Amino acid sequence: MKVRITVLKKARYEDLIAKYENPIEHACDIREGDVFVSENGEKPQGLCDSAWESMRIFVEELANGGGNFYDGWMKDPHSAMISCNDGFRPVSFYIETINGEEEKI
Repeated sequence: MKVRITVLKKARYEDLIAKYENPIEHACDIREGDVFVSENGEKPQGLCDSAWESMRIFVEELANGGGNFYDGWMKDPHSAMISCNDGFRPVSFYIETINGEEEKI
C-alpha cells in the first residue's frame, strides 16, 4: 500500500537556536506543501533521514494495512500526524494511506 506524506507546517525557533545551537550552514530543505509517497513502507526519495526516523514506524504500519494508532487518536484511523525530531526547526507531517486515484500530487 502507498502512503502519502505531506508537509503541513514548518516552525523555526530563533530564540532556541541563538541560545543553544552551534551555527550550521544547512539545516532543512523541506517546505510546507511538499509531498512524498512511500511505496511498501520504504523511505521516499528526497525525505531527510531524521524526519524518516521519526515517522518510519507509522509509515510501515500504514503501508501494511494497520492504523488506529493510540486507540482513536486520529479522525481517519489510516493516518497520523508526526513531527521530525529537530527541536529548533520542527516540521509537522500528515501521513495517510492512498490508492491509485488519490496518488496524483
